[in-house]
Amino acid sequence: MILVGDIGGTNTRLALFEQGKEVGEEKKFISRNYKGLEEIVLSYLQGRRVEKACFGIAGPVRNGVCKATNLPWIVDAAQLGKVAHIPAVYLLNDLESNAYGLLVLRKEEFCVLNQGVVQAGNQALIAAGTGLGEAGLYWDGQVHRPFACEGGHTDFAPRDEMEIELLNYLRAKISHVSYERVISGPGLYAIFQFLIDSKKYTLHSVVKEEIEHSDPAKVISKWGAEKKDPACQHALDWFVSLYGAEAGNLALKMLALGGLYIGGGIVTQIVKKMQEGSFMSSFVNKGRFQQLLASIPIKIILNDRAALLGALAYAEGQ
Repeated sequence: MILVGDIGGTNTRLALFEQGKEVGEEKKFISRNYKGLEEIVLSYLQGRRVEKACFGIAGPVRNGVCKATNLPWIVDAAQLGKVAHIPAVYLLNDLESNAYGLLVLRKEEFCVLNQGVVQAGNQALIAAGTGLGEAGLYWDGQVHRPFACEGGHTDFAPRDEMEIELLNYLRAKISHVSYERVISGPGLYAIFQFLIDSKKYTLHSVVKEEIEHSDPAKVISKWGAEKKDPACQHALDWFVSLYGAEAGNLALKMLALGGLYIGGGIVTQIVKKMQEGSFMSSFVNKGRFQQLLASIPIKIILNDRAALLGALAYAEGQ
């Protein structure tokens, strides 16, 4: 059997596979309720023995060790293998794991955002959730080969005066304002807070109450998508525009002529908003490279198990 996992800042998901088929039940754990991945794995396995394990985790993996970006965890593949009695344990960056998943997903598990032109070349993946993940798949002439990066933590680059205001607002709170600080669940909430705190909008009492008792990003997404609150609507529109801008940055850096993929827990909730046009207009708005970017196929990943399936594909190939 092979144990696979998708470890994020909010949830950890584990599943078991044998000969390519899922056995047992996939389980979701609230990450911050546990001291580390070892505790979750032991709880899930309940004494069952597995031959291999592979985990996609949000953070940089170096020599089989990862210090999670949005969790107080250090995950050590060798140590985990000893504790859980697993002969072979592999750690991947979570977006790298998603990238492996792209290679096994079916056509119907994507939503086409931009048809583009079918052309050989590198591919790129961007995904906003608790954080902002990015990865690449380089084209070796025959197949795409995934690789990890931490592009979500590069400096946020404002495009106009209002985004300069947003940057200064965030700099007063945190030392380094990266793209993850604006393109993520917490980032959407930060944009909304800026709009309220700068007196551009008045906080709706019902929105305030819902935010206090639920996930702020989900509340803002819902109210914004349904156009029931001006502040939420502006925050969501701005978020999508920023998402497109950084996706375009990533596509240029990877020269992702083979396609750009968008994943993460947020995008599947706002597919219609992504299709309205602000994402694409920001994506291609790169001066002399507008036509090149317009030729890139863009797809939204609809299967939220891409990281699990990618971890399985990687483990099976080892």
